[in-house]
Amino acid sequence: MIAAPLATFYRLFCMNPTVLTLTHFDAAMVDLDGTLVDTLGDFVAAVNAMLAELLRVESPSAEVQGHSPSQKTIVGGKRNVTITAVEPVGHYAIRLVFDDGHDTGLYSWTWLHELATRQDELWRAYLAALEARGLSRDR
Repeated sequence: MIAAPLATFYRLFCMNPTVLTLTHFDAAMVDLDGTLVDTLGDFVAAVNAMLAELLRVESPSAEVQGHSPSQKTIVGGKRNVTITAVEPVGHYAIRLVFDDGHDTGLYSWTWLHELATRQDELWRAYLAALEARGLSRDR
């Protein structure tokens, strides 16, 4: 349920939360830490939390990406990071401001599309990199 369908669900539920009323579950869904997602509010919160964390740890800033792939910084401890502001940058990008003070990445529409289409792959790589460095999503 991660990858491209997540972006579709995000648009469907977060942009118009009255679109669907859940009255019957044919399947159980859990968020990334294994917690049961059993209400629309839980679903929206799980999606928002996961998107904010992924957007933060994959920030296009030099602080995170470095100036070459070998310089990429693996950022741990961002499980609960939130986006506090979204600022337009011309017609080509947005600047996201996170509650941890990070605000230097310009997220172009191309970069956001890349994150959306490779979300599952990037998330798995991120979790593996955290483990390899002895880091976690909490520290």
